[in-house]
Amino acid sequence: MEPQRRNRNRRLGRERVYIARPSGHLFGRAPSFGADGSIQKGSPAPLRPRFEAPPLAGGAPRPYAGRSRFQRRYASADTRTGVFMTSSFSRPVPRPGAARSFSPIRRPAVHPPTSGADRFAHPLSRRARTHTSERTGRGFRAAGVGERDSGTHIKRLVSIPPLKEDAIRVICLGGVEEVGRNMTLIEFRNDIIVVDMGLQFNDSKTPGIDFILPNTKYLEERKDNIRAVLITHGHLDHIGGIPYLMERLGNPPIYTRNLTALMVKKRQEEFPYLPPLDIKIVEGNGRVKFKDLSIRFFGVSHSIPDCMGIIIETPYGNIVTPGDYKLDHVDGVPTEEEEETYNALAGDNNLLLLTDSTNVENPGFSTPEKLVGDNLAEIVRTTKTRLIVSMFASHIVRIGRILEATQLCNKKVAIEGRSMRNNVDICIAAGLIKVKDGTIIPSTDIANYPPDRIVVLATGAQGDEFAALTRLANKSHKQLRLSEHDTVLLSASIVPGNEKAVQDLKDNIARHGAKIIHYRTSEVYIHSTGHGNRGEMEWLHKKIKSKFFIPIHGTHYMLRLHAELAEDLGMQKANIVVPDNSMIIEIQGGGKKITVLKEKAPNGPLMVDGFAVGDMQEVVLRDRQMLAEEGMFVIIASIHSGTGKLKKSPDIISRGFVYLRESQDLLHQTRIIIKKTIEDTTQGMHPINFDYVKEQVTDAVSRYLFQKTAKRPIVIPVLLGV
Repeated sequence: MEPQRRNRNRRLGRERVYIARPSGHLFGRAPSFGADGSIQKGSPAPLRPRFEAPPLAGGAPRPYAGRSRFQRRYASADTRTGVFMTSSFSRPVPRPGAARSFSPIRRPAVHPPTSGADRFAHPLSRRARTHTSERTGRGFRAAGVGERDSGTHIKRLVSIPPLKEDAIRVICLGGVEEVGRNMTLIEFRNDIIVVDMGLQFNDSKTPGIDFILPNTKYLEERKDNIRAVLITHGHLDHIGGIPYLMERLGNPPIYTRNLTALMVKKRQEEFPYLPPLDIKIVEGNGRVKFKDLSIRFFGVSHSIPDCMGIIIETPYGNIVTPGDYKLDHVDGVPTEEEEETYNALAGDNNLLLLTDSTNVENPGFSTPEKLVGDNLAEIVRTTKTRLIVSMFASHIVRIGRILEATQLCNKKVAIEGRSMRNNVDICIAAGLIKVKDGTIIPSTDIANYPPDRIVVLATGAQGDEFAALTRLANKSHKQLRLSEHDTVLLSASIVPGNEKAVQDLKDNIARHGAKIIHYRTSEVYIHSTGHGNRGEMEWLHKKIKSKFFIPIHGTHYMLRLHAELAEDLGMQKANIVVPDNSMIIEIQGGGKKITVLKEKAPNGPLMVDGFAVGDMQEVVLRDRQMLAEEGMFVIIASIHSGTGKLKKSPDIISRGFVYLRESQDLLHQTRIIIKKTIEDTTQGMHPINFDYVKEQVTDAVSRYLFQKTAKRPIVIPVLLGV
């Protein structure tokens, strides 16, 4: 018996089951159907397909999901070649062949009539009775709000109720089920405020995808009410989605700090076909007034300069979000500047707090960035060999400290990596970094100076394939080569998921004999997180003392821990909501209670796949994963259109499955199976139904390959009628 394993060639929800016409001597007489689709008296019981569930007590049929695919082929005419219809309401009867087959080829679903009494005539047309719909190419779209579910199906969503006059709506469109693609909206009456517009990099579940973006369908339908997009700082998980999403939202004005504005403009230069952005610079504790809302800003500490927190003033209290933040402190005691900033918020009527949850598992306070900068400067001063420092290109404070130290030591700096060069240029233009002429040199001039006077700033601390440090380690850099006299300093923690890439990077560097200083092996702090630890979160909660709390920026586990922290500090559990992406949260009754609606905003993430931006079909991602895991097996066969016989031995192309030169016996047996399957299936078939033959070949070959290899590659038959 074939091992039980999911047929990987099936498109879920697109199976088509065929039952061969029964012969009298073997199966008995075929059942007869009445006009209403029921089996007439005296008719023998129909054969039950292999996967059909048995009927309920009393003879009642199973609910929709429990009946076989064959029973769901409604009262409609199937015009495909090789299918005969006995009446306007009868089931399609295929030509004789194998008992069943599952097609890997996507075809339009068969639909019931969409108007008139015929819609409800057939007892199996349950879908027609439960959907008020319009016909589409692949199914029925429910009336009201609808979106794609599993890449091919469309699910029905209840219409989102309008916002009441005394309610505030909060929707996290991204950033609360993952680290990245942060985007939150606050809606009050006729005003919508959007906070951040980030992206997320692909992972193992999205092979081939460039970036993942929040779903903005809710905003697109209400873009006339969007008053502002507020950007808290210049990291890609907060600004990366701007080039892809702003035009969809009608290009509302962007409010942000000067450095962030420069970084957004620099990134926008890569998209010259887009309309210009309306960017407004806010400095200090500025204030912006809209029709129903007012917004204030305050400065926060992070791993990048010019970060800001946001206060949205409503008639019922303030909504406060510091974005990504940490505290500048000395041994766990915040500085006077931090105390002054947050004391100004403590006296306000704070209705809701939304704050970062990334480091909720780390106890105490984070390492101050000033301490890291001082240690890096000391390493620059004391290192007597060529020093190569790698970090995130967005660690601008550290880059500035290293540039200051090199000038004091009369050393030269070469910057490797486009993103780091761009950020240094932006910071110099903004006045955040001051560099003397001649301090920064091109990598082609490094040979003109003694090694101990050279510091190289390079991207690639995460082992990125094409980053500067990776190319140095792999000997693929055009100008530079590592040697045993070099010192490589990695001033970055390992992002979860990059452990193997970073380990390979260190191995390749070590093969050159270079000395490696890593944040886990260094005797001094050479890296610090940009997010506050648990102790800083506790301090913030005690300062803000908000009535309601929504944890953001992190996985669900991180958010849940942050919610427990707020509860331990005295907040009522009923006043805390742990969100999911696109969950609709409302503060109702003029600020009296917080609740979650049963409805959700459209939540399928948008994918950037090359030049395409949209809701990538799940079937495409599933096929990419299957190709990576199992490979593909292509069959090319020429069939005589009259006789159904093969004109020649079928050609076979395999990629990622088996090495063909060493699998000749497997290929020989596969060709025999292909020939027998095609000729047996086409016997007596006029004209030849090529779709049906493909299905038979796919099933037979898939079954044989799995029996012999325990692999289920994607089998693609190409049949040519000659």
